[in-house]
Amino acid sequence: MSKVNRRKAIRNLSMGIGAIGFGGTVFSQSVSKNILNSFRDGLKGNINHAVCRWCYRNIELEEFAEKSSDIGIKAIDLLKPNEWEIVIKNGLNCSLATDTFASITQGFNSIKNHSELQKNYFNLISKASYSGIKQVIVFSGNRNGITDAIGLENCAKGLAPLVKHAEKNDVTLVMELLNSKVDHTDYQCDHTPWGVQLVDKIGSNNFKLLYDIYHMQIMEGDIIATINKYKDYIAHYHTGGVPGRHEINHTQELNYPAIMKTIVTNGFTGYVAQEFIPTYEDSLESLKEGIIICDV
Repeated sequence: MSKVNRRKAIRNLSMGIGAIGFGGTVFSQSVSKNILNSFRDGLKGNINHAVCRWCYRNIELEEFAEKSSDIGIKAIDLLKPNEWEIVIKNGLNCSLATDTFASITQGFNSIKNHSELQKNYFNLISKASYSGIKQVIVFSGNRNGITDAIGLENCAKGLAPLVKHAEKNDVTLVMELLNSKVDHTDYQCDHTPWGVQLVDKIGSNNFKLLYDIYHMQIMEGDIIATINKYKDYIAHYHTGGVPGRHEINHTQELNYPAIMKTIVTNGFTGYVAQEFIPTYEDSLESLKEGIIICDV
């Protein structure tokens, strides 16, 4: 590159004109409104797009369901039973069910939690099945001094009767992989191999992992190789920009189009849910951008 051209390129970047391409679509730092307003008909259909409700609590659920549907989203994650009907009547699915009792810190790795969790999850699985919802989220809980080996045994023991109930009701329990470095200090299911061991120990197609790309980039990195290696153990994906858990565009370090292409190539037919905290003034513009980036 000549000195003149190099100087011009640097000037353009400093002015915010520089852009980055994803699968033939070009994004600038300020999202193109024309692209965002017309992209829905161009969705490729290779990814089943979903979104996590908690990131958009400032929007009433019914409005959020309507607007999510308008931008090609098929389902909403992490809804409680009293919220399911709202999204279903708007033509969406609840892609991941939860309830107020579900605790990240107090999970199945502690035997003292088993009785209460089993009672509550038994009812949640039944309700989900009745409403046609296929997935329910579970958590390992924090270590609190419990070794990984004992935590694995305790989780398997506590989940076993619930997995049998899930099998009878055509529901899959998914345990989320979370980082214990930044967001969820001391959480036990914080590495993919530990989660894989638990899936193998339980030995049912109705128990798998929620692979959170944001969390596992922080803990492990090597995202694409890990997804390829453990693709049969993963029932659900979450997104998020690293660092900061914001938009998944060029402001962060993960190459989401490449990750999504890997997921598609592996024949994944579940949901990929956007779970980043929007920073744009219009949070739905952030969401649209994330859908475009992931639509490979």
